Amino acid sequence: MFDFCSSMTDEQDARARELIERAAAKWPLRILHVLSDAGAPLRFSRLMERVEGISQKVLTQTLRTLERDGLIIRTLYPEVPPRVEYELTPLGRDLLMQVAALWRWIVEHLDDFDARKAVKLTAARA
Repeated sequence: MFDFCSSMTDEQDARARELIERAAAKWPLRILHVLSDAGAPLRFSRLMERVEGISQKVLTQTLRTLERDGLIIRTLYPEVPPRVEYELTPLGRDLLMQVAALWRWIVEHLDDFDARKAVKLTAARA
């Protein structure tokens, strides 16, 4: 299953792990999901409305990271006032497709995880 890892350099392995950790952080996948659901570019304020619980600062930082990683495109329109829109790149869409399979698997196994947690709690109380 992980045969591809044997040909990776230590640098490539470190970079891959870094990208996995960044993508799996609290907000990046949520933002990508919101952009995907929108089906069209969204302005910053619309993202703020749709990503509940995120601060303006964290949204800004996360959008910059997603843009740097090539997962979203930021388009600045030279208007007064300036208009900025964000949208998924093909790479961002592809990442979401891969994550969807993992997400689906987790949802399908939530009862298994909950049952295991209940067993451990019961054992700890005994």
